[in-house]
Amino acid sequence: MGILNGNPKEEPMHYGEVYSTWMHLTAAKAFVAGYETLLNHTGDEDLRKLIKDILEDGTKQEIAEIEGLLKENGVAMPPTPPERPDACLENIPPGARFNDPEIANKLGGDLAASLISCSTVMGQCIREDIAMMYAQFHTRTAQFAAKNLKLLKEKGWLIPPPLHIDKSDC
Repeated sequence: MGILNGNPKEEPMHYGEVYSTWMHLTAAKAFVAGYETLLNHTGDEDLRKLIKDILEDGTKQEIAEIEGLLKENGVAMPPTPPERPDACLENIPPGARFNDPEIANKLGGDLAASLISCSTVMGQCIREDIAMMYAQFHTRTAQFAAKNLKLLKEKGWLIPPPLHIDKSDC
């Protein structure tokens, strides 16, 4: 039996897996800090709920799982930004405030980037357990992205690219 046969948890992580999971963890921690701050700017209750769901049921869960994996493999953790305090939306001057459509569209871009990141890590994994963990992250992120897209459409916040309408007589 070779070194990469048997229980994947007993196999060493290769450098790409270490780097990718460490960078994903760093980005996830920054995402939490950023969206805790953006929650202070969010007035729409549906958007607030979605962001809180993503943070609690998605990103913070991912952080815990990746930290566990890296600790098991003796990898040092990246720093964690401090939790952001709650602020009153009305205390943020209008010119300094992010608007709900801006936040929702940023969220869409960030979720799309996360999907690409998860797919990349899955593709470079040789440990099945890590690939499956990222497959779960990918599935959960895709579900959040679908909810965000629905919210963007329902609220009239979607900024579509130029639409192609075929006007040929063929």
